Amino acid sequence: MTSPSRALLCRARYLDYTRRTLIMGVLNVTPDSFSDGGTFYEPATATAAGIRLLAEGADILDIGGESTRPGADPVEEREEIRRVVPVIATLADTTDAVISVDTYKPAVAEAALAAGAHMVNDITGLADDDMADVVARHDAAVTIMHMQGSPRTMQADPTYDDVVAEVAAFLRERVAFARDSGIDARSIMVDPGIGFGKTALGHNLEILRRVDEFAGLGAPLLVGPSRKSFIGAILDNAPATDRLDGTAAAVAIAITGGANAVRVHDVREMSRVARVADAIRYA
Repeated sequence: MTSPSRALLCRARYLDYTRRTLIMGVLNVTPDSFSDGGTFYEPATATAAGIRLLAEGADILDIGGESTRPGADPVEEREEIRRVVPVIATLADTTDAVISVDTYKPAVAEAALAAGAHMVNDITGLADDDMADVVARHDAAVTIMHMQGSPRTMQADPTYDDVVAEVAAFLRERVAFARDSGIDARSIMVDPGIGFGKTALGHNLEILRRVDEFAGLGAPLLVGPSRKSFIGAILDNAPATDRLDGTAAAVAIAITGGANAVRVHDVREMSRVARVADAIRYA
């Protein structure tokens, strides 16, 4: 297959983001995720949901077996593998989906990639050196995200002198590390980590306002504002299930600011938002 001029390489699959924002659909196979915990916990239900997200416009399915909401406790590797691998294997066998596994554990990534996943979405930014080795060995893609602290502690007291500059510096260093570890430069995507160790109405809004400053990192930019708490804080403490319009506004801002991909729960609606934002961006 000929490589497009600007594309994300995912194990011999190319996702072209030249004129269109990529849509990463969230599929949490967990009992306790902040927005949809328990909804897709059973493998058959999760598989059906993945097929629906593809029909609604998802370019990538991001499948996670551990909640990373603020205050969440970690899940044992064996349990996380038990949750995600059957869903990944079935979707890989029955669809043409590009599949991402949302994990920071090398053993889980190894099992997921062996089952047919194409990408690892690592919220710790390859903090475990073994993760880079797993990704490189499988010729997989990786999303490198920034997080201050851990899910259990990240919202305790996030502090920065300049959140955008510091997050960008972290991502720049991690991209260099990934390349030095043997990961193909075309297979790396970066994510500033909205909601992960950032204050709701300070750091998160600053990242979105200055999202264009992440354009020089040498990798496509993924932004994930979907249903996040900063939207609820702006909209009079709206619950996660009532943040669709706020998510749409954040997605549109991210795209017109330069995002190449967005990670969202509401794929049908956000695909339509992206189509309009892309039409304006690339007019």
